[in-house]
Amino acid sequence: MPQLDTSTWFITILSMLLSLFILMQTKISSFNYFPLPTPKLLASKKPENPWNSKWTKIYLPLSLPQH
Repeated sequence: MPQLDTSTWFITILSMLLSLFILMQTKISSFNYFPLPTPKLLASKKPENPWNSKWTKIYLPLSLPQH
């Protein structure tokens, strides 16, 4: 029964790993990544309520001036 020749296995496996590494590196380097999201600076706008357009003041009984 003939013996299995394993003398070329090392170079075959090594070249396979090297080619897979190069292939993955080219795939990753050609991938388009989205830029990191940056927070938008929003101007805080007060909500327009109908009661904001008029000057109103509520007088509480305890806040009235003392006589």
